[in-house]
Amino acid sequence: MTDESAALLTALTAQRRHVLGILEGLSDDALRRPVLPSGWTCLGLVRHLALDVERFWFRAVVAGERVDLETGDGGWRVPAEQPAEDVFELYRDEIARADAIIAATPPDADAAWWPVDVFPNQPPEKLRETILHVITETACHAGHLDAVRELIDGKTWLVLT
Repeated sequence: MTDESAALLTALTAQRRHVLGILEGLSDDALRRPVLPSGWTCLGLVRHLALDVERFWFRAVVAGERVDLETGDGGWRVPAEQPAEDVFELYRDEIARADAIIAATPPDADAAWWPVDVFPNQPPEKLRETILHVITETACHAGHLDAVRELIDGKTWLVLT
């Protein structure tokens, strides 16, 4: 892995830990409870990060792997019978797979597959741009989880005073 990829992966890993850390200790009911008017749940957001972010960007786009991808808002929907720990394990598994792809791919490598139907006017990204995209999206969602966790039980991840 190049120094550049290692630095980017370090930043991404910090955001992933934030996502998992802010949710520690929440009950199953709290993880599944819609807190915002849009109806999304903390657990749904983790599933979205696993399927629509990690799997999509690294396995499908960067590596060109043929994987099952959700359509519409399917990545956000957690079946009632799916245990919360299974969703967290799915996220951890997709992270491990993504990390392996990042380690094996030069930062200036072109995408192996590009979803032209989703991004018709955007050129394919190189790995470094994809990692930056995923850092940004994961950090944004970590912030969403911060706000929602504070609404649920008052817990905060980091407070600068």
